[in-house]
Amino acid sequence: MSRRLPIAPAALTRRRLIGLLHAHAGGVALVLFLQLAAALASVALPWIVGDIIDGIRAGMGGAWVRRLLLLAVVFVVANFILAWWAETRARILGETVFARLRDGLVDSVVHLPLSTVETAGSGDLISRTTTDIDRVQMMIRQGLSTILILLMTIGVTLGAAFVAAPSLAWILPIEIIGVVGVSLWYMPRTIPAYRASAAMIAVFSGHLSETVTQAEAVDALRLGAGRHRTFDSMLAQMWRLERYGAWMRGFLFLGMVAVTLVPIAAMILLGAILVPAGVLTAGSVTTLVMYCYQIRTPLWQATFWIDELQFAWISLQRIFGVELVEPDRRTNPQARGDGPIRVEGVSYAYHEGRPVLHGIDLELHEGETLAIVGPSGAGKSTLGRMIAGIHPPTSGHVRSGQAELVELPEEELHRRVVLVTQEHHVFVGTIADNVRLARVDASDEELWAALKLVGADSWVQDEGGLGMRVGAGGTQLTPARAQQIALARIALMDPATLVLDEATSLLDPESARSVEDSLGGVLSGRTVVAIAHRLHTAQDADRVAVMVEGSIVELGTHEELLACGGEYAALWRAWQGE
Repeated sequence: MSRRLPIAPAALTRRRLIGLLHAHAGGVALVLFLQLAAALASVALPWIVGDIIDGIRAGMGGAWVRRLLLLAVVFVVANFILAWWAETRARILGETVFARLRDGLVDSVVHLPLSTVETAGSGDLISRTTTDIDRVQMMIRQGLSTILILLMTIGVTLGAAFVAAPSLAWILPIEIIGVVGVSLWYMPRTIPAYRASAAMIAVFSGHLSETVTQAEAVDALRLGAGRHRTFDSMLAQMWRLERYGAWMRGFLFLGMVAVTLVPIAAMILLGAILVPAGVLTAGSVTTLVMYCYQIRTPLWQATFWIDELQFAWISLQRIFGVELVEPDRRTNPQARGDGPIRVEGVSYAYHEGRPVLHGIDLELHEGETLAIVGPSGAGKSTLGRMIAGIHPPTSGHVRSGQAELVELPEEELHRRVVLVTQEHHVFVGTIADNVRLARVDASDEELWAALKLVGADSWVQDEGGLGMRVGAGGTQLTPARAQQIALARIALMDPATLVLDEATSLLDPESARSVEDSLGGVLSGRTVVAIAHRLHTAQDADRVAVMVEGSIVELGTHEELLACGGEYAALWRAWQGE
């Protein structure tokens, strides 16, 4: 069952965004100062034009006009330089803030409890780290500076208008109030649609990712037609949401046209009445008309940024929501594990009221290999995760010495036990980057030692050494080599106990044999728990635990369990028959 990651409340999102900006208060203050200066320079030009018109009507000479024109050129150049400088500093500020936001998201994602990642599904997490971060990126990199420019320009223009001609300047606030009114009408009608669209994109991304990565299974099980119908349904829903948004943006556009053009026409008509009456001069009316037209551009830009702001706001709520995931355990920084792992009365349920493990008791012996076998769905992998400290048990205890595994700090937990699964991952970067994920301070000599232990040193040396780039855009490793890199990480971590959840089951037979040879070096001298789907693993183990329906029903050596003639003997006969 998929449970979506939380959405941050508006108040928390607002506080986090303000906190991000407050951390760069000096940069914000510099940008505000530069944009205020640029706005002041921009409002000087209409004022000078109005003075020139009034001066010409009053019979002022050409020298006076030329001086004003020269002053106008100075203000235009100053406005250009200040606006460029302000924009540059604003973009630098935006990049800095965005980098901090992105780093915070990555930190939150990599510290998510594995249980949360599995229940949330891949689509939700992928969309938050791609689509949502892209939307916020545009707003922070460009939107912050643009919005600041808009606010400064509108405020300074409004003030200059009231200084130039108070009797007519009241039209400008009406224009601004009209824009605010249109925005207030628009926003509550579109935010729910944008939120639903973001959620639908998350679901679509998850289905698409799962279908592509499991394309062979989809074909083998003839699920293609059903997946197509699912995609068609989701795309239709996304289209309906986008169509609704497009209609609303159209109404927003019409409303903005009305509230920005009508005031200009009204000002010209009133000017035609007030100038002959001697209330205003032609120059002051010209100045106000230019201000009214000048303020129209930032108000028009506001229509675009209002829309983008809503998208970015929803995305910010989703990004900050990742931080709200509660840890599934409370670690004790002082806890230390010493001694073999013991499972005491452990029960576990993925969903409340539906336990998959029932009162498991098991003690590992230091240096032994314990195989866990049983039919599919018996709870073998779940028990392996309990032993590896990945999931806290619903009831009971999993201890190393006197310490609960789920209370151990991450570094200490991985010193005691590590889980090796059948999935292998190659990360974009170099071989050294991939292996060093296990221990960031490892030297090159330690990396080579780990690679040698798993038999990967020769091909790594032949194909470029530790600096060879792998993953997307680099060398594509075979499944066997990718699993060798994963095993080299384990060797570098050097845990006391290894839990192998059928680490070679997804490989072809030849690759599986190669990886099993590599495993020998890693397993030597360690306690090993092997979750076995192939019974030859159990035959070679020191002890075998047989699980049926979430309980251990038999425990002993291979020979002892065969002699008992119970569940294990039946499994062995069936496997031998195959």
